Amino acid sequence: MPIVLRVDGFKFHFYSNEGNPREPAHIHVRQGRDEAKFWLTPTVVMAYNDGFDARTFNRIQRLVEQHREQLERAWHEYFA
Repeated sequence: MPIVLRVDGFKFHFYSNEGNPREPAHIHVRQGRDEAKFWLTPTVVMAYNDGFDARTFNRIQRLVEQHREQLERAWHEYFA
């Protein structure tokens, strides 16, 4: 589970086994037991939210949007 970014206690990661065939580029965000998943292309879109309240979720979505290029680059470098 490569962690590619840490911001304010949030861990941005993907799993080493992302399906067969592999899912499109996305990122998981965890804090404690809560987790959300966002598709990265063509735009940032929520795949699911498991436990984050609306305010926290909106903050995470903004962080994913701000770091999208970095997150997508890390995805492609890892799975190349």
